[in-house]
Amino acid sequence: MNVLVTGAAGFIGSHTAERLQAMGHKVVALDNFSPYYDVSLKQLNVDALKAKGITVQHCDLRTDNLSEYIPEGISHVFHYAAHPGISQTSSFEDYFSNNFFGTQRLLDLFETFQQKPFFVNIATSSIYGLYATMTEDQAPQPASWYGVTKLAAEQLVLAYSRRGLLQGTSLRLYSVYGPRERPDKLYTRLIDCGLNDKPFPLYEGSEHHLRSFTYVQDIVDGVVSVMGKEAVCNTEIFNLGTEEENTTATGIATVEAILGTKITIENKPPRPGDQSRTCANIDKARRLLDYHPQTSLKEGLEAQVKWFREQFT
Repeated sequence: MNVLVTGAAGFIGSHTAERLQAMGHKVVALDNFSPYYDVSLKQLNVDALKAKGITVQHCDLRTDNLSEYIPEGISHVFHYAAHPGISQTSSFEDYFSNNFFGTQRLLDLFETFQQKPFFVNIATSSIYGLYATMTEDQAPQPASWYGVTKLAAEQLVLAYSRRGLLQGTSLRLYSVYGPRERPDKLYTRLIDCGLNDKPFPLYEGSEHHLRSFTYVQDIVDGVVSVMGKEAVCNTEIFNLGTEEENTTATGIATVEAILGTKITIENKPPRPGDQSRTCANIDKARRLLDYHPQTSLKEGLEAQVKWFREQFT
C-alpha cells in the first residue's frame, strides 16, 4: 500500500517511516524542516531513511500546494507534523499554524480525493494537562499552547470522521524516548551532558515528576497496529505508552549508571505548563489493538546511549 508520513524527518516520524517500509509499504515522506532545533540533526534522520530507500520531500503543510506532494491512492496517513514541546521562545501562532492549520489543510485535501485515506492523527498526553493519568473518555485539561492546539487538531480529525468525510483515529503518545530523540528532550540532553562533562539544567521540582517513559519502537508498534483494524479504530482515541512509571530522578540515575559517570545538576526555576505526572492507561489499546509495550527503561536507554555514541562521539 501507499502510505503518507508527515513529519518524517523527525524523531518518531522517521522510525515510523522505516517500519512501514520494512512492512512492505511504499512511503511518501514529508517534512517542513522547521528550525525549531538544528536542522542538521533532522538531516541525519533523512540520510538514514534514504539509505533504506525512503526520500523525504520538503513540504510545508501550511503554505505549499499539497496536491503536488500527496498523490491520490494513499491508503493511510500517519500525521506527525507539529510544532512540539513547551517552549518559551515559541508564539501561540507557531503552535496554532503548525498543529491546527496544517492539519486542516491536509483534511481539506483528502476531502477532494476519490479514495479517502485512513487518517492516523498523532496526538500527545499533553492534551490531558498537568496530570496525564486519565482514560480516553475523560475531559482533557491542557495547560500549554502545545496541548491546546494538539487537542484542537485531534478533535478536528475526529469531527471529519464522525461526519463521514473520512475515517480516522487519534493516538495520544506518552513521554517517548530513544534513538533520534530531539536535542531539547530529557535523555538526549542528559546523555550529552554525561559524555561531555557539562552541567545538566534541571527545572526545580521536576526530579520528582512521574513519567511513563516509553521506548520509541514500542510506540511505533502501537501506531502501525491500527492497520487492519480501521473499523474498530474509526472515530476513536487511544493512549499509547508504557504503564511503568519512573521519576525523572530515576531516569537521571539510570543514564549515570549506563555511562559510568556522575552528571552535575544545575537547578533552574520551574517551567510553567510542565506535567507533574504522566501514567498511560492503555486498557483500551490493549483490548482493541493488542498493544503490549515491552521495553524496560534500562534497555531503551542503553539503545539510546549506543546511538548517541555512534552519531556524536
